[in-house]
Amino acid sequence: MSLARFDDAAPARAPWLITLADLSLLLVGFFVFLHASRIDDAALAQAIRAGFDAPSAEPAAAAPIALDRAIVRGFAAGSADTPSLAAAIRWARGAGDPRTRITIAGHVDGTATDVDPLTGSAALLASDRARAVAAALVASGAVARDRIVLSADPAPAGRHVTLSIGFAGNRQDAAGHRPPLALSNPRSLP
Repeated sequence: MSLARFDDAAPARAPWLITLADLSLLLVGFFVFLHASRIDDAALAQAIRAGFDAPSAEPAAAAPIALDRAIVRGFAAGSADTPSLAAAIRWARGAGDPRTRITIAGHVDGTATDVDPLTGSAALLASDRARAVAAALVASGAVARDRIVLSADPAPAGRHVTLSIGFAGNRQDAAGHRPPLALSNPRSLP
């Protein structure tokens, strides 16, 4: 048995030789594959929500940029009764820009006595302190209800409430309420 007859059929070109056209087609195919396998995360999430009949996700509002802070001190241990709020009310009145939000965060000192007397919860007491200060600010007319964001921090930080004013709007929100600074065409004056 001889293998000589199979040796006669030599390939027309060397198998390792790849032309520029072959490489170009391979590169185009690679980029087509990359483009086809690209996933849009937002579209994928929306498709999954639609598959489960879930409501469309609204984009989360960015947290306001903190511009100024005030602190209400003087809370008794285990109590949400507000101390004098005259300084906090003056501070809140100074923040009259409708593009701002006031975040009111209640805090506790972390001791066993600084908890809600009925439930024993530090988080609930911190929330009650923030709510009491917010109610006093709204009742005094210093700030509108829709501009207040409540927060509670049950981590030990002291018996106080922190108020922070943050910019939550944009320049265009109030642009329609101001007169123009200059005319676009000064020669059009009568």
